[in-house]
Amino acid sequence: MSAKKAGGSQHQSRDIARVASDSTQELAAHTAVVTGSSSGIGRAIALELAAAGADVLVHCRRSVDAAALAAEQVKALGGRSAIAVFDLADAANHERLVELGWSWQDGIDIWINNAGADVLTGHAAESSFDDKLHELWRVDVTATVRLTRLVGARMRARGKGVILNIGWDRATTGMEGDSGELFATTKGAIIAFTKSAALSLAPEVRVDCLAPGWIQTAWGIKASEYWQERAARDSQLGRWGTPEDVAKVARFLVSPDAAFLSGQIVMVNGGMA
Repeated sequence: MSAKKAGGSQHQSRDIARVASDSTQELAAHTAVVTGSSSGIGRAIALELAAAGADVLVHCRRSVDAAALAAEQVKALGGRSAIAVFDLADAANHERLVELGWSWQDGIDIWINNAGADVLTGHAAESSFDDKLHELWRVDVTATVRLTRLVGARMRARGKGVILNIGWDRATTGMEGDSGELFATTKGAIIAFTKSAALSLAPEVRVDCLAPGWIQTAWGIKASEYWQERAARDSQLGRWGTPEDVAKVARFLVSPDAAFLSGQIVMVNGGMA
């Protein structure tokens, strides 16, 4: 085993040990679907929900091996798990994912719209502004809207459910540059939609939105010195956030402890400096 692989395994083992140490099972007998949960924030949320007792369906676009590993980690925490592989840029897959998720454990209690297009790393980073906007709109916005409506209708008919969407803290303030314009536009749409969906689906279904700030996912780890410094400078706490920081708040928002919260936009950013 290479040093890189050994380090990755040790990191994943620490993640499992950390969440496994939590004996609270407030989500026992709950079934959750987390889109985009093969890595990053989505994976952290899947593990946090499993630690709370939930069974979790792990979704990915094409990272099947990573999704299978995340599913095994959910099982190691005591939950049942399976993987679903669907490209959410294709609207036809929205119905298929909801149908699969609903039939997997005979209903869904928690749905988290975390999947988002990666336009910051790899070949996509070299795409034009228009191409990036098109991809973000298809995956981040259209999929969130359609999946919320599809699963929300089923939850409402069943009489219960929680939906959590993922926005961005700077969508409420703006940020300069192409990336600022792209993400403020798309994540701002998700924030606005969340507020309306919460009204449409109440009182049976709660709908909230998490708005992370600078979270050190794959892009953040490789970001330039400028962004490393800016992430620390923009937060009152002087550091990047972690996927686990977001996951812990997600766990609370979908739990019975948050039963009187709906239509809320919750910033997870260490406080804007």
